[in-house]
Amino acid sequence: MASSTRKNAMYNVAYRLFSVLLPLVTAPYLSRTVGTEGVGLYSHAWSVSYIFCLIGMLGLNDYGVRAIARVRDDREKLDRTFSAIWQMQLLVAGVTLLLWFGYVFLVAGEERTIAFHLTMMSVSCLCSFDWCLMGLDIFRPIALRNTFVKSAAAVCVFLFVREKGDLWIYAFVWSLATLAGNLSCVPGLRGKVRYRRVPMGESLKHLGPCAVLFISVMAVNIYRTMDKVMVSRLAGYAQNGLYENAEKIIYCLSGFISAIGTVMMPKISHMQQKGETEAIRAHIDRSMELILCMVSGMAFGVAAVADRFSVLFYGEAFAASGALMAPLAFTLILIGFANVIRTQWVLPQGRDSIFVKSVCSGAVVNLAVNALLIPRMQAMGAVVGTLMAEGTVPLVQWLILRRELPYGRFLGYAGTYAAAGAVMLLAVRLTGRLLPWTGWPGLAAQVAVGILVYGAVTLLVWKLEGRTYLRGLGRKKTKSGAAEAPADEKPES
Repeated sequence: MASSTRKNAMYNVAYRLFSVLLPLVTAPYLSRTVGTEGVGLYSHAWSVSYIFCLIGMLGLNDYGVRAIARVRDDREKLDRTFSAIWQMQLLVAGVTLLLWFGYVFLVAGEERTIAFHLTMMSVSCLCSFDWCLMGLDIFRPIALRNTFVKSAAAVCVFLFVREKGDLWIYAFVWSLATLAGNLSCVPGLRGKVRYRRVPMGESLKHLGPCAVLFISVMAVNIYRTMDKVMVSRLAGYAQNGLYENAEKIIYCLSGFISAIGTVMMPKISHMQQKGETEAIRAHIDRSMELILCMVSGMAFGVAAVADRFSVLFYGEAFAASGALMAPLAFTLILIGFANVIRTQWVLPQGRDSIFVKSVCSGAVVNLAVNALLIPRMQAMGAVVGTLMAEGTVPLVQWLILRRELPYGRFLGYAGTYAAAGAVMLLAVRLTGRLLPWTGWPGLAAQVAVGILVYGAVTLLVWKLEGRTYLRGLGRKKTKSGAAEAPADEKPES
């Protein structure tokens, strides 16, 4: 990785992790304050609000990044592209905000009060410029300013949320933090891009490509967010509270994956524009192995301690969340696999139809399985639906791209690190049985053993296969023992 890419990856991973960790930090407090019903009610209201936010952004988080990355070397084209896209964004987000008010006052039921105090999330879509900053390969302002804003929001939660009736305060604080975070990033555009009024027809030219990606975004949302709505409606708010807290941990960890993909997509889009196909293939190969190494450790590690962690972290009322969390953890491997292909091959080439087909297939599978299993298995039915949906996405990608990419090698990486993860899982479970410690000390010991075992097995694999990641990610040893240049410097086939 080039130095700038490493820095961007560090900033983005840190920010994405922080943005999901803060609600996670407040989750134990909220769980004990409002209980399973309260958590489920908030989760339902937030899920619906998030759907409206996705409509308001209309796929810009992918399309906008790619569009800006392609023209960032030409200031004239950059200014016009930014201006046209933002005008379209204002139009779509404005209409969506009106629709949101219609939902709140005409459709919402028990969650109406919470939904109303989430309104700032929809307002924030009018001034979200992350897509432009990321397309310009600028991640520092997003990370630092949002970190400050969300830290202040977390402090407010602990100060003002005291009882179940204060749930609306929790909603308002995080909603306002979303708006403030977007506004705080606006100064980061100064000197980098300038708005100039362009004909509305030029803005509307971006509507079609955005709408195509929006179909994919909504499809992903169906099995990332709609499952909570379905659990609430088909099994009750208490079951959704259990599912919400189980999924929250997985969402936090998947932030690593999305952060790396977000950093790589503008870089790969820029390389694609310059015709550096072989270098892109080298990036994908290296990224796939490193992502699978990371997510396999996460998945098997979470599965090993989920039962103990859920009770300690959320309280006895959420003990059942552990049983949901363990199988959900394995979606991390599927998400990581699909994300590398999507952000480093499919989207940079503008082959959005592949993305649409894969995620829409996943959404259909998810809806069907959820409708069938949630009434019988409650929240566990949603877990099965999510696993099947996340598995469908890389499967469809493989069916379309199997002759273009070395899937055999990718599956070899997956098998290697899954085996290492299985060894770690056994070691962690055995440690839990043998050690006399309970509570947090026992959990800490299990986590430490898991890290040591997985790290040792991984290093052994790297040594046996002649690789080293200690001096530059992606370098390999030659027969003479010297380290080859990383993929940025020397393309590999």
